[in-house]
Order: sequence, then C-alpha cells, then structure tokens
Amino acid sequence: MQFDTKIAVVIRTDLEAWQKLNVAAFLSGGIAAAFPECIGEPYEDGSGTKYQPLIGQPILIYGADRPALSRALERALARNVKPAVYTEDMFRTTHDAANRAVVKAVIRAELNLVGLAVRAERKVIDKIVDGLKFHSKAEPDQTTARDRPRDGFLDPGHRGG
Repeated sequence: MQFDTKIAVVIRTDLEAWQKLNVAAFLSGGIAAAFPECIGEPYEDGSGTKYQPLIGQPILIYGADRPALSRALERALARNVKPAVYTEDMFRTTHDAANRAVVKAVIRAELNLVGLAVRAERKVIDKIVDGLKFHSKAEPDQTTARDRPRDGFLDPGHRGG
C-alpha cells in the first residue's frame, strides 16, 4: 500500500540505546496525538484477545548528528510542518509539564535536540530528511565518560520522559 504521507523520526546517533528507544517512543506518540487519522484499527489474535491499535503506516527512522538534526528542524518549519521534538533536558524530567517547561526555557536556536518526528506529504518529508541515512545499529556509540552528566540521566532505570 502506498500512503500519501510519510512519518519520519530523526534520532541523534550519539545517544545510549535505551535513550534512542525512549525518544522514538515519545515522538511517535506525538505524531499519533497530532494525527489521529494515522491510527489503525485495534488488533485481535486468533484466541480473540484484543490489543490496542497502532500507527497504521510505516515510520522511517533516521540517524543524525546535532547539526543535521537542527537542519531537519529548520527544514520542517520552513515547510510549515510542525514537528514533535525531544531535547536532552527532557531526560532529566519525570512528567509532561516539566518536559514542556524545559523546552520553553530555551530559544529554538539553542535547543539541544536529540530527536524530532514529522508527518507530511511524501515529497515534503523527503526534503526535510534529505541527506540523512536510516538509523543503523552498526553506528558506534560515540558517548564518552566526559560527555555523561553526573546527575544520572543516563540511568536505564529512569522513568521520565
């Protein structure tokens, strides 16, 4: 099936694996909230057990460094596409109101983006993500001990978002 729209999630490649998964999950939730029409029908297995619906179209996951992520944000905004964003400061919070507060505290040019998600017409998404590659598990973890904050936000047990 060919969709008229695309969903793209762009994740900063230097994050820990658990952070990448967390960011992708939150950003996908943002797309689902903004575009309820992209939600499919509920699932049911052969035993009759019911499950929640999922987003009904593919989600393309791209990897990017900080400059490429900022460039994707600017390209989206220039095309009147409102992205879902996730900043590094959001790893230090524990609830939605705090997440929104840490984003509001920083001007756009200084947002420390770790991810963004967009949904728009196929050609528009292609222009936003132009030059990016699909995220790959083969990308090396570039985080060093010097880069890691001491407040524990890289703790995989962290429940914040």
